[in-house]
Amino acid sequence: MMLRVDPARDDLGLQNPSRRELLKQGGLVVAFMWLGGASRVWGFADGARLDANHPQFAPNAFIRVGSDGGVQLVMPCIEMGQGAYTGQATLLAEELDVGLDQITVEHAPPNRKLYANPLLGDQATGGSTTIRFCWTTLRDAGAAARAVLVAAAAQRWKVDPSQCSTSRGVVTHAATGRSLRYGELADAAAMLTPPAKVTLKDPSSFQLIGKPLRRVDTPGKVDGSLPFGIDIRVPGMKVATVRACPTFGGTLASVDDTRARAVPGVLKVVKLANAVAVIAEHFWAARKGLEALYVEWHRGPAGDYTTEQLFKDMADASEHGTPILGREAGHVDGAEGKLISATYRLPLLAHATMEPINATVHVRPDGCDIWVGTQVPARCVDVAMKVTGLPAERIQVHNQYMGGGFGRRLFEDSVEQAVAIARQVDYPVKVIWTREEDIAQDRYRPAYYDRISATIDEQGHLQAWTDRTTGASVMAVFAPQAMGKNGLDSDLVECAAELPYAVPNLRVDWVRHEMPKGFPVGWWRGVGPTHNVFVVESFIDELAHAVGKDPVAYRREILGADPRVKGVLELAVEKSGWDKASPGARQGRGIALAAPFGSYLCVVTDVEVSPQGEVRLRRAVAVVDCGMVVNPNTVEAQIQGGLVFGWSAALYSGITLKQGAVEQRNFNDYRVLRLNQTPPIEVYVVPSKEAPGGIGETGTVMAMPSLANAIFAATGVRLRTLPIDASALAQDKQSLQSPVASASAAGAVSPGILA
Repeated sequence: MMLRVDPARDDLGLQNPSRRELLKQGGLVVAFMWLGGASRVWGFADGARLDANHPQFAPNAFIRVGSDGGVQLVMPCIEMGQGAYTGQATLLAEELDVGLDQITVEHAPPNRKLYANPLLGDQATGGSTTIRFCWTTLRDAGAAARAVLVAAAAQRWKVDPSQCSTSRGVVTHAATGRSLRYGELADAAAMLTPPAKVTLKDPSSFQLIGKPLRRVDTPGKVDGSLPFGIDIRVPGMKVATVRACPTFGGTLASVDDTRARAVPGVLKVVKLANAVAVIAEHFWAARKGLEALYVEWHRGPAGDYTTEQLFKDMADASEHGTPILGREAGHVDGAEGKLISATYRLPLLAHATMEPINATVHVRPDGCDIWVGTQVPARCVDVAMKVTGLPAERIQVHNQYMGGGFGRRLFEDSVEQAVAIARQVDYPVKVIWTREEDIAQDRYRPAYYDRISATIDEQGHLQAWTDRTTGASVMAVFAPQAMGKNGLDSDLVECAAELPYAVPNLRVDWVRHEMPKGFPVGWWRGVGPTHNVFVVESFIDELAHAVGKDPVAYRREILGADPRVKGVLELAVEKSGWDKASPGARQGRGIALAAPFGSYLCVVTDVEVSPQGEVRLRRAVAVVDCGMVVNPNTVEAQIQGGLVFGWSAALYSGITLKQGAVEQRNFNDYRVLRLNQTPPIEVYVVPSKEAPGGIGETGTVMAMPSLANAIFAATGVRLRTLPIDASALAQDKQSLQSPVASASAAGAVSPGILA
């Protein structure tokens, strides 16, 4: 497959044909518009006619079969390493009957009206929505294009269309041996009336969907020919790096740049309200210049804020704040039985994408060009308009491939900063954050404080369940209009309000507690389920231990009626050998079960804990039912990558605050699991005919609870706070008195040693 790096120009600044110019070239254009949910409008036109006579008809994705036979697809969802482009192209190619190698992929330009994701309410890629978003629409569009191409051939040959077949972009009439390439039929097909309804292929006849296909972007990533945002070079470009006030809400007080200007290659020192940047001929000169600055800051109102204060405030809010109801069923207050309670604390988290934050910007009196890898191209236009005062039509965002997004690139703050820097000079500027700046100025996953309890009968069955989450809302920042009428951020209760277990009486609520003014929060890979599934599945394990039952046996007893949940549980038990040989001394096996993002997963993790408390991952088995699978290779890769991402956070990652600033600086103190620490990961996919669920974030969701439960099995230490404290797992550690466990006088149980 050819991958067009940019819809407007390549990384050398050379012009590529624009979308409008492509439409003018003729051929068959399949245009379609999402109207929300499953609704859509689509139609056909030849390029010239569409462009000249129907200027208002500008659909939010289009397929063009050119006279040369090439197929071009503008992608509604963005590639950031999750296989989005391969998946979308596969859906189209399957129904159009072409090969992946016959499709040219283009990044979608910024335009909410044309490219908004109805599942997210914006032109955004995230929330494991790509295939769920495109599953029917792209297949419909491909089938519609194939139908008119066949009709055009049948009309030319004067035969019934049902006598024609298609394969790899060729229509064939077997009875006479005649064939025509799609390119030879494109102009004629464009003049035909599109079918009112198309018939999609039966899954039994799929040639591409469900097959383990190679990702289309792999060769370019392996040989380095495929550029990311940080690789962009444009004529006359200079390079800048930046340092913002270390305390959030603080501002720049003064700068002495005498020594910086003496660094060879330094061109300019730029001051912003809360940051300072050095522009130079190359990055090293910019960094050395930045290090040479003498900077004073106004620390702001949160200049003394600490992690300890954060959790103290959240505990107080949980106890005395006003809860917002997420879901209620039955009457939890009237349930009889033994009450078991616990409190969980999860830390702030940074994203630490492998490609540091960057953006290249050229601001001119007549326009602004931005080269960046972003999950939200239209939002980048918004901030450029705000900073420059230019109208939207004068701002061009050239989206690029991303070296990881994980939710960080759902926010446009770094682009706004880059535009503010670039508008002070008359040449293009590439702004690159150092790793230290990246971690110190992230949009952090909020910290959470959960109080959870269950009432169980004599058999240990759930009679009542309450879960109160306390933490900040990302939705209130990203899309406040999406908050519920009662003020609920549904992300805060996702996978907590709907459990895979039978619970007759349930109440799940949220106490909103925001960070200090100016402190940035954002979504992190796995969003709400990452936090909620850790709490729920850890507590289910606590209940199993409290009643003296095996964690799997206990889950079997309390499961709800959904057969897909049971299916992944039983297959994971079988493949992991759960019921066979027991692990050795200080070895343990943990399980987690959930249904995030419309998929069903069960993960079993095996660990060994050294006498010093160091955790070694030994093996992981993941079973996933994500409905119809587009590419099993992608499913396997996303589960594996997600597990590593989640394990890294559980074992090593946590953002802490001291005197209002982030203490972590780089991968030495914000660690990532290394290759030699990564265990064998087996992924089993359950065959299904259901509509696709999400997959990109599910592994991350399941990593933390399965790991924590395995550690409890190995050591007897119950982890209710992350990241894991190795000292609490040391063999000679005495039993701890937990400040977070509580139980009622009706029958208190404090299972395990607590950390």
